[in-house]
Amino acid sequence: MTTDDTSLAGTRRWAIALNVLAALALTASLWMVFFYAPTESEMGVVQRIFYVHVPSAWVAFLAFGIVALCSLGYLWLRDDRLDAISVAAAELGLLFTTIVLVTGPLWGKIAWGAWWVWEPRLTLTLLLWFIYVGYFILRGATESPERGKRFAAVLGIVGAVDIPLIHLSVTWFRSQHPEAVILRPEGPAAAPEIVQTLLVSFLAFTLLFFGLLMVRYALGRLQDRVDYLRGGAFA
Repeated sequence: MTTDDTSLAGTRRWAIALNVLAALALTASLWMVFFYAPTESEMGVVQRIFYVHVPSAWVAFLAFGIVALCSLGYLWLRDDRLDAISVAAAELGLLFTTIVLVTGPLWGKIAWGAWWVWEPRLTLTLLLWFIYVGYFILRGATESPERGKRFAAVLGIVGAVDIPLIHLSVTWFRSQHPEAVILRPEGPAAAPEIVQTLLVSFLAFTLLFFGLLMVRYALGRLQDRVDYLRGGAFA
């Protein structure tokens, strides 16, 4: 067994462990969402989207932050493992950003009376989604795979600049999006049950992200090996 085989075997074991933990945490989170957390007085049951919407946004930002860091490392070291992590994280970032962009309008329809409002946070989040769609387009836009990886890595780094803009847009610009109610310097402006449920949801979504990241990374490395062997066979 080669070193790479050992590494992939370890990755698979971590993936199984993290996904089992994620399943347990998600089960606990769902129970708390429907049976523990109180119903919000103004928005009612629809407010429970909060426990999916906010953790999904956190995971999306985490994913694109990993893309930026690994892309920077790839440009410096030219290590294909870093590129594989970037690709896996970018795919998951797009997935969770899509969840944010779907759950947001469902919540906004009740809160604002409209499915979509061109306010700063929503617009910048949609821009983030398009940036990382462009990340994958760039990877296949050149005849040289290595050049495509480099171009995508640069975009992966530049695109992460949008993340702090999204976070700060509520305080920097006039916005209909509500400000933070949990992570505030003066303390949470919500019932303890709501805070506890949200924290469990954060944990569950984070575990799920890292579990899926391990799975996607292992699949990417196996695909790279298949492509290498296939290229050698037809060389």
